[in-house]
Amino acid sequence: MGDLVQTIKDGKVVDTESTSSSSKTKSNASDNTLDKDAFLQLLVTQMKYQDPLNPSSNTEYVAQLATFSQLEQLQNLSNASATSQAFSLVGKTVDVTTESATGSTTTITGKVDYVSVSNGESKLSINGNLYSVDQLATVLDSAYVTKQGLPTATQTALAYDADNPKDMNVTVNLGTGDTVADDVAVAIDGTVVDASLVKLSGGKVTIDDSAFANLKNGTYKMTIVFNDSLYTTVKDKVTVQVENSEVTDSSSNSTEAVTT
Repeated sequence: MGDLVQTIKDGKVVDTESTSSSSKTKSNASDNTLDKDAFLQLLVTQMKYQDPLNPSSNTEYVAQLATFSQLEQLQNLSNASATSQAFSLVGKTVDVTTESATGSTTTITGKVDYVSVSNGESKLSINGNLYSVDQLATVLDSAYVTKQGLPTATQTALAYDADNPKDMNVTVNLGTGDTVADDVAVAIDGTVVDASLVKLSGGKVTIDDSAFANLKNGTYKMTIVFNDSLYTTVKDKVTVQVENSEVTDSSSNSTEAVTT
């Protein structure tokens, strides 16, 4: 028969039995972990309460002590392995997870600056804070991190109407980390557009309409080169469709001849 009186919290009935059961489960789960000290305590208790008329032999105690010694060495080896793993993470970018008092988890990404070892526990220094190795979730390859931070351009299909010429705009991402750009160069089908016709403002590249004036009808690929440390080049992201152009092959050839 259920309790006639139940706990009320925040206007809701609290299932104390379920909460108690959950707490007991967590407590039992933590109590199930036995270390070398627990095994040694069991041995002492066994010696203290053994049957005086049928005592255990010294050989049995020696065998048990040898087992405890092996257990201790395995635990020391495990701790040394965890410490070695932590030291190998210095300079790498990792993800660690933290849990708040309410149970919500948060993922923090950053580079491991150093490792602090205290009382046999290794902690990773990330963004000025220390995190346990047990909170480690992901180790990111440096090449992958660099690639994710490279500048890039949004997939864009531009349309230039020669009868109604307008400037063309392309949205770009200037990168993050060690690969940030603050200027770009543009080429259309391999021909570099004059720098005076290209303007970068925030995350938008604007190409003056005169850059397309001498193009005949057709589709052209645009290449964007960023001035980051790797001079990232983005191809096959932006195309330009030119329509209503009066430029012909002969006029294009004559223009090239004069330029030459």
